[in-house]
Amino acid sequence: MAAPVRRPTIKDVARAAQVSYQTVSRAINDKPDIDPETKRRVLAAAERLGYRPSRHARALVKPRPSTIGLVIPDLTNPFFPEVMAGLIDSAATRGWQVNVVSSAGPADEADLLRSFAAEVDALVGYFNHLDRTPAELDVDIPVVLLDAEDEAPRRGAVTVDVDAGVRAGVRHLLDRGHRTLGMIDCATSCDRHQRRRSFVQALGESGIELPADAIEQAEQSIPDAERATHRLLDRRPGSTAIFAFNDLTAVGVVRALHARGLRVPQDCAVLGFDGLALGELITPPLTTLHIDKRRLGSLAVDEVERLLARQEETASVELVPELVIREST
Repeated sequence: MAAPVRRPTIKDVARAAQVSYQTVSRAINDKPDIDPETKRRVLAAAERLGYRPSRHARALVKPRPSTIGLVIPDLTNPFFPEVMAGLIDSAATRGWQVNVVSSAGPADEADLLRSFAAEVDALVGYFNHLDRTPAELDVDIPVVLLDAEDEAPRRGAVTVDVDAGVRAGVRHLLDRGHRTLGMIDCATSCDRHQRRRSFVQALGESGIELPADAIEQAEQSIPDAERATHRLLDRRPGSTAIFAFNDLTAVGVVRALHARGLRVPQDCAVLGFDGLALGELITPPLTTLHIDKRRLGSLAVDEVERLLARQEETASVELVPELVIREST
């Protein structure tokens, strides 16, 4: 299948007309402070390239966006609808609208980002599959990254202090006496495996070297996590605690333990990450590292507002997960 055609950006027009992108903006928006010949050259270049200004570019002097584009990787994962709810509620208090799209995977994420950017005034999202930052994709509207950072201008971020959260979880498991531990990690890029790195490092600093075969990978689904747990326990049947990449994965871990006739937490403890309501409903209720997902969405809207006001071109806000101890540990 042929690769999608990249949409021309304002920077492409600027290069073709040999002017700055600010000059392109003045020409397209019919500002008076531009030389007529320069304006003609810019408009000709835009026509030749097939450039279509984004909603933000067409908004002229409008100081705030009317529409935020939210990119979510998986709407079936209950983590993301909570983030979305917080973002929509916060946007509504400002009179803004939110359009939501789901990115299916690495093949379409870059193209989706470019095309969606032309229809909204600012972008917020998880771009876990991109091998390039939004800045390198020439997206010329404010972008707020969730759980990632980009040092380019007009970028903001709301991140989670994964390391602090995982370390709190490791301390809890060690305090419970566990020394033979395992992990079910995410099979794809997810958070670029930060949770795994922090888990291994925290154990190492406590004198416990985690062997490579103590980590198994699973897609973010309960059935796949269940299968991964069986593979892990086949290799390491003496594991007394398992750290799951997220709560959805943790549910699969608990199911696998029960299927093997193992008691949770008496035979093997389970620790999750994310703090989904689902974790309270399983037996036993799940110990987890809770992220305030609605606040994460709300903070993303604050970042959009800051970027539109041109306050500090690049910044990030960080949330710290809270250890919630229940019966699975």
